[in-house]
Amino acid sequence: MPVTTPGQSQTSTRDAEFSAVALPLLPTLTRFARALAGSDSEGDDIVQETYLRAYRYWHTFDKSTDCRRWLVSICRNALYDMRRRDRLVDATDDAELESLAATRVHRAAVAAGLGDMYARLDLGPAIAKALAALDSAFREVVVLSDVEGYAYEEIAVMLDIPIGTVRSRLYRARRQLQEALMVYALDAGYGVTGARK
Repeated sequence: MPVTTPGQSQTSTRDAEFSAVALPLLPTLTRFARALAGSDSEGDDIVQETYLRAYRYWHTFDKSTDCRRWLVSICRNALYDMRRRDRLVDATDDAELESLAATRVHRAAVAAGLGDMYARLDLGPAIAKALAALDSAFREVVVLSDVEGYAYEEIAVMLDIPIGTVRSRLYRARRQLQEALMVYALDAGYGVTGARK
């Protein structure tokens, strides 16, 4: 019978915990990372980096908390580290301007004959492309809210931003997605030609 040292025992305990708690979340995290990155290959790289970091710092994970939130935070930080962005675009907090912009987009869609475009089109590819085109500050909020189903309060904690900023970014991102989908519908031959804003 092989002799195990205390270090080996701790490693095997860590491995077992990590396998039981973190690894089952791989599909969820992969979906999030791919949407956040805007491409499958970059998303997969981020997932790999996320799991490497999570394994390395597993001893810091509080087992009484939600591992999914912890992994999402690591994933987001991994993306930012990989991209080394110098700038982030913050959404405006002017709700009146955002409402006016959304109304303008809706009126343009109706004028273009696209008032019912969501019922007439297969929007899967268009949504994926539109999500990938969003700035990452907006994309991460949309993915966390509309794809992963987190509440605004949870998103604010995960991203370390005020809840008002979550609402503002989400509102603005949805408007940008709406504009992109209207263009997609017009390009697909739906609506009135020449009605694009």
